[in-house]
Amino acid sequence: MMDMEWFPVVFFTFKVVALSIGMFFAVKWHYDQGKKHPDRKKEMRAVMGTGARVAVLFVLLVVILGFVTYLLATKLGLDLRLP
Repeated sequence: MMDMEWFPVVFFTFKVVALSIGMFFAVKWHYDQGKKHPDRKKEMRAVMGTGARVAVLFVLLVVILGFVTYLLATKLGLDLRLP
């Protein structure tokens, strides 16, 4: 069992490095694409507005889900007190 203690360290380090490199190149590519078309301000405004609406909807749905979960848990008699 002691031989596998290194695996999580190596795996998560590799995962963080690989995802960081991928994110860097994704941001760089999108930045370069934006420089090619500087006249897209109206389109960008629409995309940002839609993104904000989706984010608000997501937060609202998470709050509703938490509330429904709480109601269901109390109805089933689960102990929800913190230790």
